[in-house]
Amino acid sequence: MSTELNKRLQTLEVIWRLTDLYKGLDDPCIGEDITHCRQEAEDIEKQYKGRVAELSAEDMLRLTRRLEELAVRRGRLSTFAFLNFTTQTPSPEAGAFLQKIREEGSRIGRCTVFFELEWSAVNNEAAEIILNSPILSAYRHYLSTIRRYAPHLLSQVEERLLIELAPVGRSSWVLLFEKIMGQLKFGDQQRGEEEVLSDLYSPEREVRRQAAADLTAGLKANLHIFTHITNTLLADKMIDDRLRNYPSWISSMNLYNELENKTVSTLISTVISRYDLVSRYYKFKAGLLELPRLEDYDRYAPLPHLPGNEVSWPEARDLVLRAFGDFSPRMAEIAALFFERQWIHAPILDGKRGGAFAHPCTPEVHPYVMVNYTGNLRDISTIAHELGHGIHQHLAAPRGYYNSDTPLVLAETASVFAELLLFNHQLSLIENREERTAFISQKLESIFATVFRQTAMNRFEELSHNGRRQRNELSAEELSRLWLTTQEEMFQGSVNLSEDYGIWWSYIPHFLSTPGYVYSYAFGELLVLALYNLYKEQGAAFVPKYIALLEAGGSSSPYDLLRPFGVDLDDKEFWLGGLRVIEDMMDEIDGNKITV
Repeated sequence: MSTELNKRLQTLEVIWRLTDLYKGLDDPCIGEDITHCRQEAEDIEKQYKGRVAELSAEDMLRLTRRLEELAVRRGRLSTFAFLNFTTQTPSPEAGAFLQKIREEGSRIGRCTVFFELEWSAVNNEAAEIILNSPILSAYRHYLSTIRRYAPHLLSQVEERLLIELAPVGRSSWVLLFEKIMGQLKFGDQQRGEEEVLSDLYSPEREVRRQAAADLTAGLKANLHIFTHITNTLLADKMIDDRLRNYPSWISSMNLYNELENKTVSTLISTVISRYDLVSRYYKFKAGLLELPRLEDYDRYAPLPHLPGNEVSWPEARDLVLRAFGDFSPRMAEIAALFFERQWIHAPILDGKRGGAFAHPCTPEVHPYVMVNYTGNLRDISTIAHELGHGIHQHLAAPRGYYNSDTPLVLAETASVFAELLLFNHQLSLIENREERTAFISQKLESIFATVFRQTAMNRFEELSHNGRRQRNELSAEELSRLWLTTQEEMFQGSVNLSEDYGIWWSYIPHFLSTPGYVYSYAFGELLVLALYNLYKEQGAAFVPKYIALLEAGGSSSPYDLLRPFGVDLDDKEFWLGGLRVIEDMMDEIDGNKITV
């Protein structure tokens, strides 16, 4: 079935070219790079361990550059192993190679961990002298960021032990989850996750109902495994937070995102305060669908008059490139590289993991994008989203490996902005009023998924992490109750959530791989709505400022990077401003006054 779809959509040949990294698993360069990384890590440890506090600025520059070059070589190996596995999760060879590279990374990491520990322990006065040296200006933010973790670091023996155990820790459990989901078949037709989920967007209610039933049945058959994985990783984080003295389950993620707890709390509470928009929309949608109330499997039902034709890959590519080009020819040129140079993997394949992502790889190579393209409007938006990440990563690459690594909240800003560019371009091509109403409604649903659903998921994470810490292991029933509770708070009675829907927490990978990550989506969406308003006001003058933001990568904090735009992330009114844009869109479709 998927082969026929790939043929129709012309995605059969849209396969990424991993030979830009290595020629294959038997490439001798892999062994050479592993050997080099081992030797370099051991040499660095031998030469510098115990001496970091004594280093001059010149010595610190040399050491930092060596560590960065080592990280680049490791990054190349780990990227290849991960991407190779992603499209063939059942393959024993691919899985074994990924695990091998992770174990090698652990071996290398335990040699170099001394640097972060010793640098964090340097007294503030001596550290400031080093940080203020002009020759280290390119690494000032990176080195300062390391020191923020000082209160949460353990002894060198303990840190080395944790690195040694890492390959059989969280990443191993996440890998098990990905293997199960990659091989899981749903329903009588034995289809993969992406194919079943795509049916939730079908105009036929019975198709949607059956897709929900098939997904539920497949998840339920493995719920004991998913529950065990979830509890294990909840406990893993609980122990890590306790050992590192993090005050709450979300503290480490906030620190990684370089955000103050106040900023995140303000964002979350402000979004929750406007859950009424969710209820208002889904009641409106039920009326358009002539239903008394939506069932959970009706949430993504296409509205009447929504353009529903299958869009081929070449057509989707042209739509995205034109949308980017209208904003910035440079953005379109970079995006075109992904299509022309085989940096994208698009077809639906057995054993390929679900979802989509952009991987930055290393600055010396290029980013890669993975999607599962089924030809609908949502998938075109996903292409734009992931290419937004890819363009961001490409523009930031000249900053180097350390400074191009962007906090998650700003990474999501680039992707969501790209989606909005595509939406407005597509909307400008639709003249029929009813189709425009439906198209704007579809965009609102996407925004709700990014802002409100992700915030509700953050609330689920909060309750599950705190529940695990207070009540020990959580049963599948308890996790499902927490899921339904936080989802019902968002929908406020506008959607009937069945008991079956209660187990749908179990297929969401972010909860396992990156705890606390999901609020980054809401942050990015609301920030983008505010930035896009600035673009409408400033026109062409806005573009270079936005490009400069992407080029900066992670070379400064989100607060500093957003200062040129006049953004105050701690101001509730700023976040309410983004939510008012959503309300304005609701007013437009409610009042049938649709404007571009």
